[in-house]
Amino acid sequence: MNEYVEKKDGAYKIAGSRVSLDSVIVAFQRGASAESIQRSFPTISLEDVYGAITFYLANQQEIDEYLRAGDALFAELEARSRLKYSNLHNRLRAQKKELSVT
Repeated sequence: MNEYVEKKDGAYKIAGSRVSLDSVIVAFQRGASAESIQRSFPTISLEDVYGAITFYLANQQEIDEYLRAGDALFAELEARSRLKYSNLHNRLRAQKKELSVT
């Protein structure tokens, strides 16, 4: 039997690849077809994509919690970065604004 998803160092990955389960599931939740997801990640097969989706559906509550925790961690790290590098963020924001005006 093929295992499609593995958990390594606290992160879910498509077995035998570096593709995160997060990437596949977020695309699936946004309505992408399995074929479209596979084209976005050519290192995994269409069977791997369907296996990952099946794994998600069988473990939806656990994986949704895992995704929420990841989102919360990202938001926390982003906030810390904005504080630590506020000058850089301000310069980048000003540059972006200047580029959008021209």
